[in-house]
Amino acid sequence: MTGVLSFPIWGTTARLVVTDPRRLDAARAALDVELTAMGAACDRFRDDSELSRLNTAGGRPVEVSALFAQTLRRALEVAEATDGAVDPTVGAALVAAGYDRDIAEVRRGGPAPRLVRRRVAGWRTVGLDAQVVRLPRSVRLDLGATAKALAADRAAARASADTGCGVLVGLGGDIAVSGPPPEGGWRIRVSDDHRDDGSDGSGQDVVITTGGLATSSVTVRRWRRGDQWLHHIIDPATGIPAASCWRTASVAAATCVDANAAATAALVKGWGASTWLVGLGLPARLTRLDGRAFALAGWPEEAAVTVLGSPAKAVVAAAEGRGKAAGPPADARSVGGQAR
Repeated sequence: MTGVLSFPIWGTTARLVVTDPRRLDAARAALDVELTAMGAACDRFRDDSELSRLNTAGGRPVEVSALFAQTLRRALEVAEATDGAVDPTVGAALVAAGYDRDIAEVRRGGPAPRLVRRRVAGWRTVGLDAQVVRLPRSVRLDLGATAKALAADRAAARASADTGCGVLVGLGGDIAVSGPPPEGGWRIRVSDDHRDDGSDGSGQDVVITTGGLATSSVTVRRWRRGDQWLHHIIDPATGIPAASCWRTASVAAATCVDANAAATAALVKGWGASTWLVGLGLPARLTRLDGRAFALAGWPEEAAVTVLGSPAKAVVAAAEGRGKAAGPPADARSVGGQAR
């Protein structure tokens, strides 16, 4: 028996599950602490957030909180580990594509953007010294690829420590678990959309016991302008929404931050993602635009509930080890059924 609750946050849904229902309120309190702190630090749509203050500093150095510094440091590590495929300096590109406010408001319509293919400034232009950040005058950060996943990691760890029970925190497609899992592990639905309940027979159920699991997709956070569909995954090499051959990427890793970084990078890397993920040894499920799914690096092929091996690897640590030995060739196996 578990305790469960869900509520809207940041244009998506937060889900909290605890192995002891009596500790649900305490776990919710811990979750709220982390969500409040991360929102104040990194919410791009809040004028009073630290991120907004930094983005409008005009090149001046800005002293930030320890949480913001941690989040930015992880974002820079992720950028390096993904060969720049996931880069925090895409803020201006997201605004240019029309994602300049909450996704619900963006979908209500607006002028068609004039997209210009231009490489973003790049993570190496960001200066971080302890808790002081300096951005070039024209650079705008977006920490969405790191902040939400880090909030899930931090909230799961805090809630488990405060309650003494097992905790799962899901923020949209970003999932982190901490503490002793329920009997049989944490059952997670993997599909294009975290709201999928499996009633249409699509997607796949897997089970994890530790770490994090994240799904990135080009089909959920998207909007229409004129005759074109746009989405929030920016390719740093072009500065426009990634023209990916994948519609969804799901990855299991040591933390939710690592899982989300790898899943987002996979969409940007396109056909090269399978070799890259296998080389890092990260279990992954990639779904093509036509709905055909492929299992990589130990991800279960069966559509039924399957226990996923303990995802001990972290993207940054695995990427640092690539220079010591060449990764194995891609081993992509087709998964029966279709993702929604």
